[in-house]
Amino acid sequence: MFSFILKRLFNLSKTRSRKRPANFIDKKNIIGVEILKNSSALTRIFEINKHFITNSTKARFKLHKPLSSEVLTCHLRQRKLPHWTSFCVYYHEVVNDQFGKSHFNWQVDGKNYHILRTGCFPFIKYHCSSRDYADLDAENAFYTFLKVLNLGIPTLAYGIGSWCLVKYSEDVVMPSGKTVKVYFLNKERPDAMY
Repeated sequence: MFSFILKRLFNLSKTRSRKRPANFIDKKNIIGVEILKNSSALTRIFEINKHFITNSTKARFKLHKPLSSEVLTCHLRQRKLPHWTSFCVYYHEVVNDQFGKSHFNWQVDGKNYHILRTGCFPFIKYHCSSRDYADLDAENAFYTFLKVLNLGIPTLAYGIGSWCLVKYSEDVVMPSGKTVKVYFLNKERPDAMY
C-alpha cells in the first residue's frame, strides 16, 4: 500500500499533459491533490501538506473544537493571571496547535509566562510560571530532543499516571461560550506563589 502511494506521488503520468483548473481533483489520484506534469517533488509535497492542513482546519471548524492555545489563554485569564498553575486538558477536547513546543514564552494581557508543555496521552499537560521574557529556544530544543530520544515512553507513562491521579477539574469558558474541562492533580490556591 505504501509503495503504491509513493508511486502515485512521484510518478508522472503521460496522460496528464493538459493543464486543469486549480480546484480540479482527479478521481484517480488517491491523495486528492492536482499533480501537474512538470511539477517538482517538493512542490507536490507542499501541495499535499496544504491539502491536509486545509482539511484539518475544516474539520476543526466543523467540530467546533477550540485551539489548545485558546484554552491556555482563557484558563490564565479566568484564574486572574496567577503566579503559576499546572493543568491537563484532554487531546480530544481541543485542536493541538502547539505541537512540537515544549518550553516557550506566552503573553497574556501584558504578563509573560514560561510554559512547560508536553503531550502525555490522553492529556496535554501545561505548567505555567509567571516570569520575565527569556530566550527559551535552547531549552525547547533540548526537551524535544529528550522526548524523541525516549520514544515518548515517559510522556505516555506520565499521561496514564495523570489519568489515574486527577482529582479536581474546572470548566474554562471560551470566547465562543463553549466550556472545556481542565484537570488538576492537586487543588490549587488562587494566590499561591508555588
